[in-house]
Amino acid sequence: MQPAHSSYFPFQFELFGELYHFHYIFETLAFIIGVRIYYFLKKGITDPISDENRLWIMLGAMVGALMGSRIVAILETPEVLNHLTFLMLYQSKTIIGGLLGGLFGVEIIKKIIGVKIASGDIYVIPILAALFIGRIGCFSMGIDEPTFGIETHFFMGMDLGDGKLRHPIMLYEMIYLIILMLLFRGMRYKQLINGDRFKLFMVLYFLFRFLIEFIKPYHPLFLNLSSIHWSALFIFIYYYKFIIRISKISFS
Repeated sequence: MQPAHSSYFPFQFELFGELYHFHYIFETLAFIIGVRIYYFLKKGITDPISDENRLWIMLGAMVGALMGSRIVAILETPEVLNHLTFLMLYQSKTIIGGLLGGLFGVEIIKKIIGVKIASGDIYVIPILAALFIGRIGCFSMGIDEPTFGIETHFFMGMDLGDGKLRHPIMLYEMIYLIILMLLFRGMRYKQLINGDRFKLFMVLYFLFRFLIEFIKPYHPLFLNLSSIHWSALFIFIYYYKFIIRISKISFS
């Protein structure tokens, strides 16, 4: 089944005679707005972690995210490993790897500076907001961004630029992110163990990415699962005690 009209994707703007994706603008906005939301939320709480240690933790998160996003992204297409270049590594990135690498970066820095309390809860809403804004940019790129879905007859199928009806994966994710925002907003006065909000965010987001990966044209890394699948499985194992505890609370 072919769309009856030509695709509007990708959305681009012209500057000095060259066409550019809006994705770059939304990526920048995502970072700026995410940081502003973080500082706004920080004003309303008594932070048990000092400002200096927060800066070290944020630095660890950024360095870890920078590395992790590239590594997991490259492993999404394992066939390129035999002719990998620095440029390919630099241009490749995925938020799953960023979150995974950021988690490692934070834990390493916390070990170094001696911070033993959970530090992630305050970042949940800023991350969700930044993800949503960034995904608008990804969605606007259509098939120019390797986040599109497989062909489908589902009613939400869209022509993302190649004349085929595909699952609009980024649109699905934006809807899911709104649901998560509403969930965490509803939990803002709920008494939870420090760190549980961040753990819950990681588990729920990685669960979504694990499932949605099956309707993308992914490249298997091992056992017919992609690097995104394996990253999600790692998170489930890493937080298995939390998953068991929160499941008992939810269903008791």
